[in-house]
Amino acid sequence: MKKIQLYTDGSCSKNPGPGGWGAILRYKDTERELSGGEIDTTNNRMELTAAIQGLSALKQPCEVDLYTDSQYLSRAFSEGWLDSWRQKGYMKKGEEIPNADLWRQLFDLSKRHKLRLFWVKGHAENEFNNRCDALATAQTEIFKNQL
Repeated sequence: MKKIQLYTDGSCSKNPGPGGWGAILRYKDTERELSGGEIDTTNNRMELTAAIQGLSALKQPCEVDLYTDSQYLSRAFSEGWLDSWRQKGYMKKGEEIPNADLWRQLFDLSKRHKLRLFWVKGHAENEFNNRCDALATAQTEIFKNQL
């Protein structure tokens, strides 16, 4: 099984508003950058989309170390939120949880791969997190200029 590093970040202007996401896949000496965005979104949706797009780009099951500065994303796995949401049909207090569509996709992808999540401090000394931030911010600007 290939061992992959996946770095992700999301960005949003005026949350909700125009947003972007960035992801970097690393395998040995090879890197692949991915990015995109939406005209009307939230930062949390972009954080989740970055992880989904990165994992979706893998053509076969892999061991993936996913690095994110999103506590929303990292804590959903480390503190068992995602398992709890899934067991309750992605419902909380009789209503669907925010971003349930993306959490469903992410859960399915997490079962395809051997996934480990790591939280990294944003806007710090992590080269790859900073590059993901730049990718996400650039996409946010593209969508912001479409308004």
